[in-house]
Amino acid sequence: MVVETSSEIDRRPGSARQKTGVGERDFVSLGIALAAVILFVGTAGVVLPALFKAWNGEAASPDVALTNALLLNVALILLGWQRYKSLSAELKARRKSEEEARRLADIDHLTGCFNRRSFTTLLGDRLTHLERREHALAAIALDLDNFKQVNDLYGHQAGDEVLRNTADRIDRLLPDGAILARLGGDEFVCVVPYHPQVPDRVDQLTARMAEQVARPVKCETATIDITISIGIASSRQLDDMRNGTTSAQSLMHKADIAMYHAKKQGKNRFYWFEPSMENELRFRNELEAGIRRGIVNGEFRPYYEQQIDLETGRIVGFEMLARWESPEMGLVGPDIFIPIAEDIAVIGEMSEKLIAQAFQDALAWDASLTLSVNISPVQMRDPWFAQKLLKLLVQHNFPANRLVIEITESCLLENVGMVRSMITSLRNQGVHISLDDFGTGYSSLAQLRSLPFDNLKIDRAFIAELKNEENGAKLVDAILSMSDGLKLPVTAEGIENEIILETLKRMGKMKGQGYHYGRPEPAADVLRRLEEQDLLAKDLPANVTEIDFGKRQPGREGGTRAV
Repeated sequence: MVVETSSEIDRRPGSARQKTGVGERDFVSLGIALAAVILFVGTAGVVLPALFKAWNGEAASPDVALTNALLLNVALILLGWQRYKSLSAELKARRKSEEEARRLADIDHLTGCFNRRSFTTLLGDRLTHLERREHALAAIALDLDNFKQVNDLYGHQAGDEVLRNTADRIDRLLPDGAILARLGGDEFVCVVPYHPQVPDRVDQLTARMAEQVARPVKCETATIDITISIGIASSRQLDDMRNGTTSAQSLMHKADIAMYHAKKQGKNRFYWFEPSMENELRFRNELEAGIRRGIVNGEFRPYYEQQIDLETGRIVGFEMLARWESPEMGLVGPDIFIPIAEDIAVIGEMSEKLIAQAFQDALAWDASLTLSVNISPVQMRDPWFAQKLLKLLVQHNFPANRLVIEITESCLLENVGMVRSMITSLRNQGVHISLDDFGTGYSSLAQLRSLPFDNLKIDRAFIAELKNEENGAKLVDAILSMSDGLKLPVTAEGIENEIILETLKRMGKMKGQGYHYGRPEPAADVLRRLEEQDLLAKDLPANVTEIDFGKRQPGREGGTRAV
């Protein structure tokens, strides 16, 4: 698997070349055998001639003690030699086992590549010796895109096959002197020598890696397509290369930062490390830590955007939108923290807390008003999501028929069977299901007919074109005609001005929302708005006794008012 020279093998941790033969022989047994041989020679010089003469009748029998000593010497020679051979064989087997153990400690057993520990040591040695040369080293960090889905959909055996194929394909492309390692999971790294004046060769090598890894992998149960994100860092970007493993870890860290940048830019691409990327990553880490703290401290709040019946102009419901009221950064929009929360797997916890608070807020609204909640595609992968949502409904005594779950078209790509099961389970309990961002190109007419949606939401990008594009009006009109055929009500999002509103009114009956009616508001502002329109609940549940309007009431210092 790994291309390396003899000198590189010598620098490899635990290499057999670093061991000597001292101590690998039983010198005691060998010494006894040699002493017995010497004694045998001396004794035999006296006994054997006398013995031959005695056999020929030329002399008396040799001394019995000397004869016994000779026989004893022979026995000691045989015993010592046998013992020496036995111990030598045992030591040889033990040495072989130790060498194999050291090799296994340095090699990833699944792919045959180096592991993190041995690779870091090798890279540190190379960097130390590199200062006396004109060449540079490029560390290339590689990470498979969406590899977790491979394990989830096809099983870990298929995932292992993908990893082995990936390692083989990368290794076949590496030039002489390169080293490949698997750091763990679906992370690989290789180091490639190159001349600083021709970095394009590293670009070409990396492009071929991405191309080869993207070829389908045929497993027993499926053919799997996967891509790879790559980050590259040069040894020229290190301040000091003489610190061995410390320098190696620094170079690998820079390559990893560049790889993460490639992930963020859309995956299936490569980038060279730049110092600005490190600042971005540091900010990202601060955001991750802030999000985790914010969930614990209750900093994420539900805001509400009005949904209007375009024909009557009356409020018919609200869409709940998440906002982060951060003590350090102020009010943060969901476009910043939602993707990060999905990446670090806290979106479920965050969403459940927001939904629970939204149920509590919406109990103070008129019973005719609906509450729409966006569901992340990550949550739709949770087979227990429907049960968790229904449990929240029961806990907060919120009517299921007032809840509208909005799922995006991208959810349909991942697992239509699971989505259908969840939708059916929720609809059986009275929850309404809306297909969000309709028109972005994922759904087919067959899917719309087979999945039990209650509503379609036209993506704001199409609605925005109504203000000055005739083709935009034709596209929206076509969507409305299709929804009429499917008998699905429509909600238009992104109504920004009176021109768009009047155009939609002429197209037919529908609901709408957008900044033309006002921006998303916290719960207190919603209650003031509903109070003005006499749309507050007439009979509050027992667990809702006061409503916070966020303003002082006459004759009171506090900010609450009984309803």
